[in-house]
Amino acid sequence: MEIALEKSTETNASLKIKLSKSDYQPEVDKKLKDYGRRASIKGFRPGKVPPSLIQKMYGRSVLVEEINELLKNTVNNYIRDNKLQVVGDPLPDREQADAIDWDSQSEFEFIYNLGLASDFEVNFDALPPVPAYEIQAGEAELNSTIEELKTRFSGHSHADESAEGDMIYGELKQDANGEGEPFETKTALPTKQIAADELAKFIGLKKGDTVTFDIQKAFPDEKSRGLATGLKAEEAAGLEGEFTFTVDDVTRNEPAEIGQDFFDKVLGKDAVENEEQFREKVLEIIRSNYAREATTLQRIDIEQVLLDTISISLPDEFLKNWLLETNEGKITEAEVEEQYDAFARSVKLQLIKNKIASENEINVSYEDVLNATRSMVREQFGFYGEDEQMNQSIDKIAQQYLMDEKGNNYMQMYNRMSDDKVIELIKSKLTLEPRTISVDEFKELVSARQPQA
Repeated sequence: MEIALEKSTETNASLKIKLSKSDYQPEVDKKLKDYGRRASIKGFRPGKVPPSLIQKMYGRSVLVEEINELLKNTVNNYIRDNKLQVVGDPLPDREQADAIDWDSQSEFEFIYNLGLASDFEVNFDALPPVPAYEIQAGEAELNSTIEELKTRFSGHSHADESAEGDMIYGELKQDANGEGEPFETKTALPTKQIAADELAKFIGLKKGDTVTFDIQKAFPDEKSRGLATGLKAEEAAGLEGEFTFTVDDVTRNEPAEIGQDFFDKVLGKDAVENEEQFREKVLEIIRSNYAREATTLQRIDIEQVLLDTISISLPDEFLKNWLLETNEGKITEAEVEEQYDAFARSVKLQLIKNKIASENEINVSYEDVLNATRSMVREQFGFYGEDEQMNQSIDKIAQQYLMDEKGNNYMQMYNRMSDDKVIELIKSKLTLEPRTISVDEFKELVSARQPQA
């Protein structure tokens, strides 16, 4: 076997592999003998089929199968042993492969095109400082959160007459006027869904009142028309003309009142005993949530610093072709162009993180993954406390989760933990500058980091 790497540019190369008969024939012969022992062919006793017939029937397919397996292992081993920074997958030269005569050739040459990332170094000393955000959440955020909670845990009351935001119950009708079947149904009209130009007709209605309206003007889109009529959106799409609605009842959301019942609904039974404790606990939760969001924002900043400071060149045209080939029929050339910058960014970032993990011997064990999954199960299912039976249940759920989706769940947890460890290492190497910001400033920073359409 001969293997040669030829680099045409810093990021493009071809791997040429020449195979002689001695590289593949022993394994081919071994498999054909096995076929001969197991073959059941009419006219021959088991194990007595002539080798020439086995060769004629299976020779070519076994040869192709063996050489493909040999090539796959050879390419992968060469990349690993020579520590090539390959991006995408090796792409075989289809034209050269199609020209092979499997029936007459005994020596073969194959070419694989490789995309390589350029060499780079990670120098932590060269990375600029990164902000360590502390988001100042105070009375304003506390009050607005409590108002939102009061709305979320609101009750219902019956109103004497309708106002904006109410739900109006009654009978909706449309006469047939000699054409088709008349429409009639008991329904509820959500005033929030009514078009602004038509809303005035539905304000101030009392029980027994009737209002006439054009259904397409009052409910311009199919979804709102479906909600108003109780029909599927596609069925409601064809409704048009004047309808009448006779009011049976009007209900209104009433914000929850501050009190023990409200405290229990929000925080759990008897978690707090009075409004002061409730406000303290809610503010603690708000600040905890913002602390997590600050950590996420810092992570985004760290990743951007890595990309801005560490220069990596990619084989752009190779990767675009690779994306088209591997997603044949599922993605267009225009879509590849549109999405390529984001894809290239993720590739560079992963290369940097992989190098940091390798150079700093960052590893994630199965026990690490299992422990993290156990914690996730506890949080999702609300398992608190420690006892043997509960721990066994948690273990069973966690292990089943990691085996589900053909092992993809395990890989997702593994990658997440590895990524977290790399980020924590980077943070320990960087200068973190404390920076106190308001909630509004935080929202502006997050907005500025959103990808532009």
